[in-house]
Amino acid sequence: MVVGLAALSLAVAGCGRSTSGQTPQAGASASAAADAKAADLVPAALKEKGVLRVATAEGYPPMEMYKEGTQDLIGVDPELAAAIAGRLGLKLEMTNASFPGLIPGLQADRWDLAMSSMSDTEERRKAVDFVDYFQAGGAIMVAKGNPAGVKDLADLCGRAVVLAKGSSNLAIGEKQNTSCAKKMTISQSEDAPTGLLQIDAGRAVATIVDYPVAKMLATQSGKYEVLEAQYEAGPWGIAIDKKDSQLRDAVQRALQELIDSGEYTKLLEKWGVQGSGVQAATVNDQK
Repeated sequence: MVVGLAALSLAVAGCGRSTSGQTPQAGASASAAADAKAADLVPAALKEKGVLRVATAEGYPPMEMYKEGTQDLIGVDPELAAAIAGRLGLKLEMTNASFPGLIPGLQADRWDLAMSSMSDTEERRKAVDFVDYFQAGGAIMVAKGNPAGVKDLADLCGRAVVLAKGSSNLAIGEKQNTSCAKKMTISQSEDAPTGLLQIDAGRAVATIVDYPVAKMLATQSGKYEVLEAQYEAGPWGIAIDKKDSQLRDAVQRALQELIDSGEYTKLLEKWGVQGSGVQAATVNDQK
């Protein structure tokens, strides 16, 4: 697939958080009729197709992952996508793709939405709009017992660290590295679980992983610890191509209906991430 450099640069900013200082779009919530239901706002062409195409990049439990022993996508994002599709009166078609290809895929009309623990950032908003549905920050993961005695982000200076390629957690580490008198040795992994293998092998002392993902990985394995500080916490959003403003408004309304009904909270509670929930569905709410 041939994509422009600008599209690629937007995509590779990665999962996780990145703050920008931009304020929310004024009046974004008012773009649709106040009394309309989500299903009433679905674009006619999409309603005729009857299918909502959603892409994710698995490998970030509990947000998106495969059910053990299968190729079935489960987790917060696939289940929330299914709930949104239901509110829109559409059938869900969920696709696993590489994270850097999610935004270019939206621009090429391969799918309608991208839901993959994606930070709502100013840079990405040059290409897409976000319906924000989650709040989280990056947390440091170390081996159980913290044998290297890592205390905080600055304490990673001079150490071997592994970070997921294309992620905002990589950006957090690289930013910290600019202020390190003794530089980190940073290697890049395909995703969080494969990065942990480098900690297992003693090739790295720490990684940075989105907080809810880090907590679940540590709980499931019993092999790691998560430091409680979260870095560059901010909203994660459902990405929608800017040309699809009507679909954006329908998705925003669908999410708000799920919040109001309590279904959203129950879904987050199922996966143990209710602490990262939002009170209202907003558009481009990075502050």
